[in-house]
Amino acid sequence: MTTTETQPPDARRGSDFALLAREIGQAGLLDRRRGYYVLRMAINVLLLAAGGFAFVLLGDSWWQLLTAGFLAVVFTQFAFIGHDAGHRQIFRSRRGNNVVGYLHGAVTGISFQWWVAKHNRHHANPNHEDDDPDIDIPALAFSRAQSHTKHGLYRWITKYQAFLFFPLLTLEAVILRIAGVQAVFRREVKRPVLEAVLLTMPLVGYLAALFLALSPLQAVLFMVVHQGVMGVYLGCCFAPNHKGMPILTREEKLDHLRKQVLTSRNISGGRWVDGLLGGLNYQIEHHLFPHMPRVNLRRAQPVVQAFCARHGISYRQCGLFASYAQVLRHLHDAGAALRRPTALASAAS
Repeated sequence: MTTTETQPPDARRGSDFALLAREIGQAGLLDRRRGYYVLRMAINVLLLAAGGFAFVLLGDSWWQLLTAGFLAVVFTQFAFIGHDAGHRQIFRSRRGNNVVGYLHGAVTGISFQWWVAKHNRHHANPNHEDDDPDIDIPALAFSRAQSHTKHGLYRWITKYQAFLFFPLLTLEAVILRIAGVQAVFRREVKRPVLEAVLLTMPLVGYLAALFLALSPLQAVLFMVVHQGVMGVYLGCCFAPNHKGMPILTREEKLDHLRKQVLTSRNISGGRWVDGLLGGLNYQIEHHLFPHMPRVNLRRAQPVVQAFCARHGISYRQCGLFASYAQVLRHLHDAGAALRRPTALASAAS
């Protein structure tokens, strides 16, 4: 869920980004696609209703764990819409997008405004070692230098982070919820009372439905499966976008175009990947034009790729599973200093 439509600092007349933006604008790719979003939201509501119907129909049954997995996928699709609303991709007005964002945040249990603020910082400085909150994760290191800042349990996790990465993703949805709730109660969001109500009421209904319809053990396992699958799904959508791409430092000065392109990776694979990843597979185009409607990213991709080729800018794209392999190799390398500190120290000397 993110960012405003303010122009980047180098969107001046004649800059490389300005030339690309003009080409994209002339192609109509920044025009709103409200019909698409109405259809997408209607499908999501129907899927949610189908999950609710299955829950009522199955009752006190271990088959409910399948319902939990299904609803995890549906909730993630709701999160994608919340993300697009945060970027103001749906409506031109901030208010219309905020209404959609707040409602989808209530469904997913993730604070909308907390997510917007956090994600704005990421978009402004992707893969920046000091300024990107998405690579400031206590249990993970994204460079060898970062690995040396870890202590205690986090240090041990970082040491074997490539092997623990996917298991750790099972906690992602819960971590997002907890961080959002903390921000709301610390009044770090614009409307803390509204968000507190929107996060609390669905949670109470969720817990009541589980513990009234299921046995205590089934209810707990339902939550474990639901939150775990959602966490893995979210993580698998976000991880390929920047992890394993260059890490920027304060000494490196790049213009907006190169900063966004060089730190991002696209995922190829056709329309099924578009739907599976919520359009985030076009990460380069999304970072360049965050308010571009998701459905237009596919058409923008060849335009951006051709522009980068003409200007000698590296444009990275690979398949879904190849991206995960790159991410894991990068994480394994980042933790290498903790696995072989003596050998690396002697080699350095």
